[in-house]
Amino acid sequence: MKYHTKARGIVMLEDGTVFHGLSAGILGTSTGEICFNTGMTGYQEIYTDPSYYGQIMVCATAHIGNYGVDDDEIESDSVKIAGLICKKFSETYSRPMADGSLQEYFEKNNIVAITDVDSRAIVRHIRDKGAMNVIISSIEFDEKKLKAELDKVPSMQGLELSSKVCSKEAFEYGDATAEHKIAVMDYGTKLNILRSLTQRGAKLKVFPMGTPAEEVKAWEPDGIMLSNGPGDPGAMQPAVDNIKKMLDFDIPIFGICLGHQLLSLASGLKTIKMHNGHRGINHPVINCISGKGEVTSQNHGFVVDKESAESNDQIEITHLHLNDDTVAGIRLKDKPAFSVQYHPEASPGPHDSKYLFDQFIEMIAEYKKVNV
Repeated sequence: MKYHTKARGIVMLEDGTVFHGLSAGILGTSTGEICFNTGMTGYQEIYTDPSYYGQIMVCATAHIGNYGVDDDEIESDSVKIAGLICKKFSETYSRPMADGSLQEYFEKNNIVAITDVDSRAIVRHIRDKGAMNVIISSIEFDEKKLKAELDKVPSMQGLELSSKVCSKEAFEYGDATAEHKIAVMDYGTKLNILRSLTQRGAKLKVFPMGTPAEEVKAWEPDGIMLSNGPGDPGAMQPAVDNIKKMLDFDIPIFGICLGHQLLSLASGLKTIKMHNGHRGINHPVINCISGKGEVTSQNHGFVVDKESAESNDQIEITHLHLNDDTVAGIRLKDKPAFSVQYHPEASPGPHDSKYLFDQFIEMIAEYKKVNV
């Protein structure tokens, strides 16, 4: 149903906490795991990031929609969040280059949003209480019925979601005459990962997550990218087993976010669910090798268990999150493979970590000197 100005809206958290507000987007009901993003800009890129599939976003910044949407500022073919909660939702926008309003964009993508709520109170609540499910609605206000519907929503822990957002068929991307061939394992990849690789002289073939390792190798790639994506990495054993086979190819491998977690599992490490995750564009990370700090874009609710990484002789921890000392990057000592928990392609976010793509291309060039 279409949006109606000043229609009622309600937010009910899994622990029974309720907030009342107004409706934006379409009239309807939506459920998912609640999460918050602290970024002050880049909302369209965030909403179209496949890693957010199945989650209802709380935006920590107060004003959403004020610069509209742009057809070029997307990270996938549609909005991937399950719903939005914000303080102020602007139907009008002031940016001349915008292609339309966020309201129109949400109507096109069938997204329910609740606005005019105390988003700061919600963020503080879930920051303290931890990740939990939520139901939002602008058509149903009976709290008993909402609670009954919310109780049906599965926990994010144990949930495999990459198959919901990854490509269904392999496709090629970039200049066919480019110097390097990189296979991208698509667990829910952001477009800017593909752009970042093609900008560095690579042609890509994007493979659906279930593609057997042997089929990927048959394309004769010079390197393999393990993409970001949604859900619990612990529920993706077939993908982990597939990556184990890829590691035996001794081809350079680079993993980002979910790809980092899957590479870690394939290397014998463990992953754990975080209290409320890291989501924003100002997360501080230390490069343990260079000693330099990086401000990074992050979006994850699971993390590699640090103890399992420290106790593995074949793993070097290359990056640590400075807020909570969690693992933000690893390198395999016996294989040409590395990964990071954050997003060097950003979009939105700072560019401090783009050197990681250069590092991957350099690794590929060295590999080709020896093997091609």
